[in-house]
Amino acid sequence: MFAAQVAALKDRYRCITFDHRGQGQSEVTESGYDIDALTGDAGQLIEKLESAPCHFVGLSMGGFVGMCLAFRRPELLKSLVLIETSADPEPEENHGRYRLLNFVARWFGLRIVAAKVMPIMFGQTYLNDKAKASERKMWRDRIVSGDRPGITRAVKGVIERKGVAEDITRIKLPTLILIGDEDVATTPDKSDRMHAAISGSRLVTISQAGHSSTIEQPELVKDAISEFFSSVG
Repeated sequence: MFAAQVAALKDRYRCITFDHRGQGQSEVTESGYDIDALTGDAGQLIEKLESAPCHFVGLSMGGFVGMCLAFRRPELLKSLVLIETSADPEPEENHGRYRLLNFVARWFGLRIVAAKVMPIMFGQTYLNDKAKASERKMWRDRIVSGDRPGITRAVKGVIERKGVAEDITRIKLPTLILIGDEDVATTPDKSDRMHAAISGSRLVTISQAGHSSTIEQPELVKDAISEFFSSVG
């Protein structure tokens, strides 16, 4: 999901991307999909790769992990970029719908829920852009090909997460918050609240982007991150 940004930044930075457990190329474990465990995974990875302090960039679940790292283990980070994420728990009104989608995906296959997931992951501009048809098919295929137990356990971890709105007031790192103006999974008002809670943070709205702005508007996201990194030093 960060391929475009890595391609643009790798000549100036050591870029490390990783898959959370149960996703992509990472192992599908029986447990450990809660945010605390994922935060521990990320912290140990940073230490193992001797990359502290690093700029940590997280999207959605990754952003939640980044916030937890920032107030629990700030020595590991140089700055924080939060994309399409929230410090709040999952809204109660979403629980039933997401649990139902998760149940169907786990027992009947990801293909069945793909049509419902795409409008959550992407904004309407991207979904209706005829020039992006082949790219959308690629991402739909990737969703469908995910590991069912791994993906559904990860989603369960997101649904059941506890909010950290009070904790993020302790974040003192340079912080950039990016939000797509078409994001329906993590609505812009949540970014406004994070911006108010994290002293000195910057808030940038990405036009015509939903919950996957790194894919939908790669240049705008790249420019915002690059400018932020340069200001941090």
